[in-house]
Amino acid sequence: MCLTQLSIPEFDWINEMAKNMLRITWIRRHLFHSTGIILALLLVTASLVYPSLSDVDPAKQNLLASLQNPSWAHPLGTDQLGRDILIRVLTAGRVSITASFIVLCISLILGTVIGMLAGLTGGMVDEVSMRLVDVFLSFPSMILALAMIGTLGPGFWNLIFALAITWWPPYARLVRSKVLALKSSNYIIAAGILGASKLYIMRKHLLPALIGPVTVLLSLDVGFVILAIAGLGFLGLGIQPPAPEWGTMLVDARPFMQLGLQMVLPPGLAILIMILGFNCLSEALDEWLNPKLNVL
Repeated sequence: MCLTQLSIPEFDWINEMAKNMLRITWIRRHLFHSTGIILALLLVTASLVYPSLSDVDPAKQNLLASLQNPSWAHPLGTDQLGRDILIRVLTAGRVSITASFIVLCISLILGTVIGMLAGLTGGMVDEVSMRLVDVFLSFPSMILALAMIGTLGPGFWNLIFALAITWWPPYARLVRSKVLALKSSNYIIAAGILGASKLYIMRKHLLPALIGPVTVLLSLDVGFVILAIAGLGFLGLGIQPPAPEWGTMLVDARPFMQLGLQMVLPPGLAILIMILGFNCLSEALDEWLNPKLNVL
């Protein structure tokens, strides 16, 4: 019997202690999730809004003001070329957020279509689709993206294409597994007996049921796509200068780390906040959509 189910009067204090421990765990977890989500949302909002309101050019160089410490004029200091680090970090955030949004939209559409067709059709279509998914999943996504960018060349749209091509298989597998589980349900079978087409069943019954698990996976992937973009930028194969990008900013800061951390910390913390925030968002959505995961 669980401690929280003890009803003997002598053990009431154990029951209360167990409940208090569960409450403390719940509060700590939700406080951590809330903090991460709020920080990520603040960074996303600042990245999307502040560069449009500021009159500072992120590419403008001023060698006389290079490597300055944080001040009122430059809240995060300046880099080796005298460029304002704050505006560059937030502009890079806008670029990374836009790129990750496009990558995930392409991956979601491609994976949903392939997974839906494989699950509904079955047979040879299912077999060929899943073997194709297995081929893509057999390679690490970053290695495959590096190979594609090495072939196509660096650039914004080549980066988008390389990441989208390597990111769609998990969505296809998730959608297929959900479709296989749902199409054997009584209401799906009844709809087919009544003459409903596969397109109608997909639009009215299957797609609404996929919103929850796909949203959780999407929110989890945002941080990892941003990390992949920064990693490719760090290797010089991502978004090219003069456009600011977090990975490129970290590379530029390496020779100047001994002079100060104002060039390293802002882009590094931005990447950390995005990954942490969207991971917390994914866990919160998963718990909200699956009440059984709630400890209280």
